[in-house]
Amino acid sequence: MHDGASTLILRFIILSSLVYGSLSCMFTITNNCPQTIWPGTLAGAGTPPLPTTGFALESGHSVGIRAPPGWSGRIWARTGCQFDATGAGTCQTGDCGGKISCNGMGAAPPATLFEITLGKGQDQDFYDVSLVDGYNLPLVATPIGASTMCNATGCTSDLNTGCPKELQVVDGGNSGGVVACKSACEAFGLDEYCCNGQYGNPNSCKPTYYSNVFKSACPRAYSYAYDDGSSTFTCKAYDYQLVFCPTITRQRISNGLPPPAPPAPPAPPANGRRIGVGEMASSSSDVLSLHTSLILLFILYI
Repeated sequence: MHDGASTLILRFIILSSLVYGSLSCMFTITNNCPQTIWPGTLAGAGTPPLPTTGFALESGHSVGIRAPPGWSGRIWARTGCQFDATGAGTCQTGDCGGKISCNGMGAAPPATLFEITLGKGQDQDFYDVSLVDGYNLPLVATPIGASTMCNATGCTSDLNTGCPKELQVVDGGNSGGVVACKSACEAFGLDEYCCNGQYGNPNSCKPTYYSNVFKSACPRAYSYAYDDGSSTFTCKAYDYQLVFCPTITRQRISNGLPPPAPPAPPAPPANGRRIGVGEMASSSSDVLSLHTSLILLFILYI
């Protein structure tokens, strides 16, 4: 009887540890753009890299990536990439060291960034979508499974079409179209735009004409370094959904074009779990329910 109880307790501890280890956040990244994108991830100081730091994501597909409690970092999408069989190459926007896996390299500006610090235990998450380093694609980030109402944030506007000429990054190929919009800091390198030197505090670094262009188009996104008040959000969510080009389907239909057809899901990238657009990734809330059930079973058993 004693041995049986000990075995039961040991099994419960093992199962409980496994479940607690699974109480991580799922970032579901969806590509609603008409072309392939190459998401990249960068962990902040003191937090581990995510299971994948870069991969290709075809139009109409999603990938789920788990992050441990307390993780902080950035997620973005690269465009116009060409990689060889070894994973070496270049991207028109958001490049991270010329490799498909970013491996600790950040996005070369301009790039639209999702930034987050996950809370531990009952601590809140802090998250934002930032245009401080410029813009390359529309992006909306939505908390999923939160116990209270939490705000989505991001930018649904196509800033490339309204980008001031002096900030434009133009496709070097045949199209000659605008593929990204630089920040004024990146374009001019002046302290008043970069919030450096005598402008290195919120009292002296104020919105400019260029940051107001970004803010008017994307009211919830960071438009310059001290745009905290209307751009940083807090929440306690189980998961986050990141959608690149969230309104592209409506735009294509309004232009007389068919929406992008979601192809059959290809094989998952290394260390990342690919899911179809219509498939739901298992969330941490499911794991929490499982853990509660285990506790109840254990109590009944003893």
